[in-house]
Amino acid sequence: MSNENQPTREVATLGAGCYWCVEAVLQQVDGVLALRSGFMGGDVEDPSYEAVCMGVTGHAEVVEVTFDPSVLSYRQLLAWFWRLHNPTTLNQQGADHGTQYRSVIFTHSASQAADAAESLRIADASGVFPAPIVTEVCEASTFFEAKAEHQDFYRRNSNQGYCHMVIRPKLQRLGLDY
Repeated sequence: MSNENQPTREVATLGAGCYWCVEAVLQQVDGVLALRSGFMGGDVEDPSYEAVCMGVTGHAEVVEVTFDPSVLSYRQLLAWFWRLHNPTTLNQQGADHGTQYRSVIFTHSASQAADAAESLRIADASGVFPAPIVTEVCEASTFFEAKAEHQDFYRRNSNQGYCHMVIRPKLQRLGLDY
């Protein structure tokens, strides 16, 4: 059986604060095939959500993005990354504070690492942001998937307070409210 009709797939892993926010935005981007919320970049094997939230594991909340690069290039995906959060606040997004909320791009290849570094340089020089970008660019490590209740969070819980106060305004600001 031929794989000619199979879409090309690539994986990116992005941390931009709370993974519920990142997931809610990227679910609406053409070319995104699948998303998984989870953790990366720490030094504890299979960390719990509670331990990550306490800031004791070193992990960042991330979203693993599977995308079709023939529809959405890695650089286009990174353009969404820069738009969906404030990459100038160290270990903070809005009211969420701690290293688990850091801005980070975990790369899966030398090509991604080069593109991420160039994208960061361009974004930082753009004058769009009020301060220097503090986003880390790191080689991907083991991804630990968050529990089922953290997946597809906004779609399943859009009436929950956090969704109303934090996620919905972000979606509206990006022209993505659904």
